[in-house]
Amino acid sequence: MADDSVTAHKGIAYANHDGVELAGDLYLPKGRTAVPALVAVHGGGWVQGVRTAFQYWGPFLAARGIAMFSISYRLAAKGKTYPQAVHDVLAGVQFLRGKAAEFQIDPARIGLMGASAGAHLAALAALGWSSGKFSKAYPQDTFAAVDAGAKCLIGVYGVYDAVAMWTSYQLQGGHENNFEKFMGASPMESRQLYFDASPISYATFANNKISVLLAAGTADDLVDPKEQTYPFQLALKQAGFFVRPCIVAGAPHYWINDPIDEPGSYSGFLAPRLLRFLAEKL
Repeated sequence: MADDSVTAHKGIAYANHDGVELAGDLYLPKGRTAVPALVAVHGGGWVQGVRTAFQYWGPFLAARGIAMFSISYRLAAKGKTYPQAVHDVLAGVQFLRGKAAEFQIDPARIGLMGASAGAHLAALAALGWSSGKFSKAYPQDTFAAVDAGAKCLIGVYGVYDAVAMWTSYQLQGGHENNFEKFMGASPMESRQLYFDASPISYATFANNKISVLLAAGTADDLVDPKEQTYPFQLALKQAGFFVRPCIVAGAPHYWINDPIDEPGSYSGFLAPRLLRFLAEKL
């Protein structure tokens, strides 16, 4: 059922990188001005996934006064897309900030949200932007000169330690190592490459003005929170970040796409906690 308090603009082209047109779906609160916004990054193991993963979250948040721009990015189905996928995410932030007046968005209140591989990319974009490692890659972008900084980060069952994720794929066996495919090399070929691709590497005092919400399920058998979420949370705390955990009892991987209002849904458990965090920190 359509919500008459929400305006949806599907398939907005926000950048063209190396001949690939990147698009996003924008959900706006109807009739409001200077609203906060999230750029949302879908999961899919770096090799698949679609921006419609946030088809429930976009209308849900927009109906409550928070815009969402759910974006696509280049996937590693045919070869490495690191750091290109991070560049795509940053371009999404720059586009939204550059168009803030047109979309009635407050340019000072833009955050990043991602799930799984999308949380990895969102965290790299949010925390790695100020390092300069991911900046100025596409000077031809319309909004290349616009700041891509984020006010907050929401990571849902995310990957924050690159070597730990590579190792997890190796141990699970039986399928291709998606993370190595995304990176284009193994850790043994370049430890520095994996350090730079780990959001935990940017958990520093210099970045601690960014507020963080980390959600993870206790029964996640693909991205173990004990190897990813909990160490990242500790590193952020050590560096003085405001970081709030949302630990979802019994939740596995792959639930951010579920309907929020479904009885007993894990998304439904996250929703009020996310709204509280955004009201305080975005």
